[in-house]
Amino acid sequence: MKKNIKLEELDCANCAAKIENAIGKLDNVTDVKVNFMSQKMILEAPDDKFDDVLAEVKKTVKKIEPDVVILS
Repeated sequence: MKKNIKLEELDCANCAAKIENAIGKLDNVTDVKVNFMSQKMILEAPDDKFDDVLAEVKKTVKKIEPDVVILS
């Protein structure tokens, strides 16, 4: 499953790169792109594990950038 996720309060391109790198290392993440300019994340993971991956993604983003809000 591939899903576009809206982000809010993403402050800079460096933060987007940090988030993208950290999420890319998570188990079951097939692909991830974080775009600072559009404030969006494209997350790809297996259908049967997508909800678990998304929960882990939310935790990871909060650790790196606590102000970022994930609107999914």
